[in-house]
Amino acid sequence: MDQSDPARCRLMAVDLDDGTIGRGTPDQEHERRIAIFDLVENNRFVLPGHDGGPYRLGIALKGTKLALDIRTEDDAPVVLHMLSLAPFRSLLKDYFFLCERYYSAIRTATPSQIEAIDMGRRGLHNEAAELLAQRLHGKIVADFETMRRLFTLVTALHWKG
Repeated sequence: MDQSDPARCRLMAVDLDDGTIGRGTPDQEHERRIAIFDLVENNRFVLPGHDGGPYRLGIALKGTKLALDIRTEDDAPVVLHMLSLAPFRSLLKDYFFLCERYYSAIRTATPSQIEAIDMGRRGLHNEAAELLAQRLHGKIVADFETMRRLFTLVTALHWKG
């Protein structure tokens, strides 16, 4: 595949497995919708060695593993990547803690307090996106913003508790 063709090197749709995730809080549902919209609107996503794209991505939890079900535009299966989430446990715990603090702060805290919490949250988000890129090295090539948005959706899988 010509990896410079933006029309083919991208995700055209992203679906979260309804059986895996439950309803989140209104804030979480909003974050989820924004992440999917932003991801589909602007991403770079390449499967090394595959001459296809644009792709459909299904995201689910299978036991304790992240399942990335990648399909062609016409829904033909391409590859299913199973990824252990163990290396993300600490990051997810810290990220959720900061998210709770952030959502609480936006209702009562000063702008400088909100900004400080949000900076910490963004830093953890960036760290997790880098870890996701490392874990998918050689399997998926994506830009940093695509990995950040994918991590947002990984967190959505854990919102039901």
